[in-house]
Amino acid sequence: MRLRTQEGRDDWLYCHSTILVENCKYFADRLSENWPTCQILGSRNCVDVNCQESDFDYHVNFIRLLYVVVDGSVDDLWHGVRNALGILKVAVELECLKIVTACVKYLEAMTWEESEEEEILKIVPRMGLQAEPILARLQPVNQLAIRNIFLSAIRFATSSPPLAMNDLKSSAQEQLEYMLTEDDDAPLLIADDNIKYEVKECVKRLFSRFNNSLIHLLCGSTESLPEVENVSVKSYLTDLSWVCQILSKLEIMRDFVEYWFDASERIVKVLELEQGSSTTEVVEIKLRAIEVTSKVLEAIAYGTVILPTARRLQVLKLWLPFVRVTKPVIDSAMTNCEDAALLKMDGEMWQSLESSFVSIILALPSGDQAGLLTEWLENENIRYPDLTEAFEVWCYRSKVARRRLSLLEDEHVMTQ
Repeated sequence: MRLRTQEGRDDWLYCHSTILVENCKYFADRLSENWPTCQILGSRNCVDVNCQESDFDYHVNFIRLLYVVVDGSVDDLWHGVRNALGILKVAVELECLKIVTACVKYLEAMTWEESEEEEILKIVPRMGLQAEPILARLQPVNQLAIRNIFLSAIRFATSSPPLAMNDLKSSAQEQLEYMLTEDDDAPLLIADDNIKYEVKECVKRLFSRFNNSLIHLLCGSTESLPEVENVSVKSYLTDLSWVCQILSKLEIMRDFVEYWFDASERIVKVLELEQGSSTTEVVEIKLRAIEVTSKVLEAIAYGTVILPTARRLQVLKLWLPFVRVTKPVIDSAMTNCEDAALLKMDGEMWQSLESSFVSIILALPSGDQAGLLTEWLENENIRYPDLTEAFEVWCYRSKVARRRLSLLEDEHVMTQ
């Protein structure tokens, strides 16, 4: 057999014709008496096979395997996925069913690296039905299977498992968010009402456990927060912050906002138990609470969730003072604490939170706005949140209010 490449390589391999003919249809045809050139002198003593330089070694390995398949198993002779894939290409081209079958079984059973998977996707689909089993793991999954795994994952991700399982829970949370994200591909799951209901129930149970934790802490409000409870509260807040992302994607934030509103007074009281402490653990708990509050206030500020005026005012009166006092503590910890790296936060959170405060304030009656702005101007922590924009708008509205309203009254009289 002569193996030739376009680059000029020309190697001779000495083989037994009986082995070639028995195991490979291509060689069986070429060495048969029915081949058009069989009568030419020497044509049955040498068969030319042309290949790319990159496939040369795969052809050599293929010829070696023709000898092995005579004796039986070749399972331990593939030397990796990439080599097996190259041999499979050759086996398909030269029509060797035994080696094709062995390659397919091997590739179907092995794990693939990302680069190998991309290579398989380029090559295998062109090989027809015989190579189809290799692609089984890459086929689209039916919606029922997707739905079932989503529901199982959301139950686990909101179940508050022991701290030792945090890595597993975080991984599940990441994949759930990925399933619902629209990027270059459409979301893996389009949630119907039943899925949304199940998600709401999971969040309800999570909030119930969080509330029980708060109540337990408030029962001993004269004492410092026990370290074990600190960890628990932090874990709950981290989960609740993640839940906001899921609920936003599913457009079902309303129940969460209501739960957070109902629990806000208890949350602030618990966090104020250690108001003088600047330990990293306590600071991180406060930061996580502000993260969740930021997402809740954003939903209120931009009309995702509509609340009555009294409730919007109550939310501001609870969280504005807390944020004012807490931000300098967090900033100090980020600058001076050796464990500052633990205080992970979204760099745009403070700006988003400030914008939400301003928007909610400007949607209140002017008298309520005046009360909040007066408190802000008299507070020593005036720098954050910066309510200058709200103050400017309030001043303008208040100054022109009589003229605006008088014009409206005149128009009303004229139309009567």
